[in-house]
Amino acid sequence: MSDKGAKRHTVYVRDPTGEQQKEDQVAEEKAIAMVYNGISHAVMMATPLDLSDFALGFSLTEKIIATPQQLKNIEIIRSDLGYEIQMDIIGSAWMQLKQRRRQLNGRTGCGICGLESLEAVQPVVQIVRAAVLPTYAVVDEAMQEMQAQQTLHEQCGAVHAAAFVDASGHVVALREDIGRHNALDKLLGAIARRNTNEGFITVSSRASYEMIYKTATQGISTLIAASAPTMMAIELAHQAQMNLIGFVKPGRQSIYCQSAAFIENNEDKV
Repeated sequence: MSDKGAKRHTVYVRDPTGEQQKEDQVAEEKAIAMVYNGISHAVMMATPLDLSDFALGFSLTEKIIATPQQLKNIEIIRSDLGYEIQMDIIGSAWMQLKQRRRQLNGRTGCGICGLESLEAVQPVVQIVRAAVLPTYAVVDEAMQEMQAQQTLHEQCGAVHAAAFVDASGHVVALREDIGRHNALDKLLGAIARRNTNEGFITVSSRASYEMIYKTATQGISTLIAASAPTMMAIELAHQAQMNLIGFVKPGRQSIYCQSAAFIENNEDKV
């Protein structure tokens, strides 16, 4: 594993009998600036690993680009302050981003900049293709594999994971980050390079509405979370006609939303 994911730090571990000095591994957290055609667009705090995947995934899920082909070059520049990801985008993607930035000019003190009403805050997602709900056994296998492959979390804790899983429950790709949204963006960037969405996503965190939104933007029909979803996430999953499973623990899985494929199959049996 890259030494950028964690650093050694001296800690003092204590218990009722006293304390002991030891070397510990601590997750890194760095400022990452997304820069498009020389203009800084956003800065996130993230784990400085898999930054090329992060750049592509963020660009896709934030709808800065519509396809990976619109992102032509990625250059990662490290400094004492953090990292700049310099990207070149072309054609309509660049024109749309410039228009979005013009809409933000002159606004101050806003929680969600560029939006003028509560209605504008409500996310709208595309309907994903129908997919059969993964079986209990497949979900159980997938979550166990994801946990086993979380090497950074095993070393230092404090990080989330997102994994892309095939129909048999085997992890095809996995990314880790201190931020659950970042881990998902990194994963979506990685699988976009593979040009496939034939599978489902597992995450080690809760399922917030942003996680549903990002998954749906890439046409992936199923999200499985180790923890609980929010109500807004459930509503958005219904809107996208996705499968959403949460609170996945040994011996328990909670199904919050089922895709059109599952509903249609059950209706055919009636």
